[in-house]
Amino acid sequence: MENSEKLKKSAEIAVKDILKAKKGERALIITNPESDVMGISQVLYSALADAGALPVIVVQPVKTQFDYAEPAVVAAIKTEPEIILSISKNKLGKDKEAMEHPYILDGNKVNNTFHYLMAAKKSRSFWSPSITEDMFIRTVPIDYAELKANCTRLKELMDKAVRMQITSPGGTDLSVGLKGRKTFEDDGDFSAPGVGGNVPAGEVFISPELGTSNGTIVFDGSISVKSGDLVIYHPIKATVENGFVKALNTEESPDAAILAETIEEGAKAPDSEYAKNARNLGEIGIGLNPAAQITGNMLEDEKAFHTCHIAIGHNYDEDAPALIHLDGLIRRPTIELFFEDGSSKNILKDGNLEV
Repeated sequence: MENSEKLKKSAEIAVKDILKAKKGERALIITNPESDVMGISQVLYSALADAGALPVIVVQPVKTQFDYAEPAVVAAIKTEPEIILSISKNKLGKDKEAMEHPYILDGNKVNNTFHYLMAAKKSRSFWSPSITEDMFIRTVPIDYAELKANCTRLKELMDKAVRMQITSPGGTDLSVGLKGRKTFEDDGDFSAPGVGGNVPAGEVFISPELGTSNGTIVFDGSISVKSGDLVIYHPIKATVENGFVKALNTEESPDAAILAETIEEGAKAPDSEYAKNARNLGEIGIGLNPAAQITGNMLEDEKAFHTCHIAIGHNYDEDAPALIHLDGLIRRPTIELFFEDGSSKNILKDGNLEV
């Protein structure tokens, strides 16, 4: 009973404080027939209905990074609801039709109806791949004003930077170009059309300038692979050249071997661009949710304080499409930004915020 009340409270916060749902708004909840995500979807349904919205739940089988969403799910998304929530055991699934016949928006290809509606500012959303009831209860009731302030300060600095240097005690030493790139905020305010992010919220992230990342990454927290997310017990060393992962220490690390297998599967995409970008560096993110912990569930792990994460595969500027997007966590990073005028500033020092 206690957990049931806490779950209900988190759902109310998500609907009233994160989405700011309004009377008469149509809300689509997409989920799977699994206990935790179905339970969360049901309390979100009730909270939306209590707020005067018009919720609908659509249930499909569990999907992975390599699976397509069910046609009925895509059809439901095409009805252009004001709110779309993906509360999935793993992933929402890809949009087969849009991958074969992409939408064109502002001259760019968009290969998913959901992404198109967000980019065209027709819907707002949050998505929670692999969310659990425990995570929902612990990480949703936080101080969103403080989170938004931290996100804003970091975004302002990252948007001005032309390069980023990431180092860590584990051995990471990576240079990343940022010219022309925009920083995204997952600040828990998804109340405006076209705005969305994760729940739990709590990160800022940016896509590296294509072809500019060079150096070494040592993942030593957790990482996403085809089978799900795993806590890293044998650090994964990735050699990066001109924006792509060129080598992994598969002989020394069983975890690196699992990552390599997932990347290789992503590289089997029939489209040559998708295949190439399976090794692309697609994201640099910084965790900012004070309630998040490293649990082996990347949805929560990547929001944890004192960490950053780097993703291999698809990016958020939509100019490096891939079948995969594999987040890997780095503990206690130091991140230094470099600006056009030659100045620089640390935004993280040994994992601690410096701004």
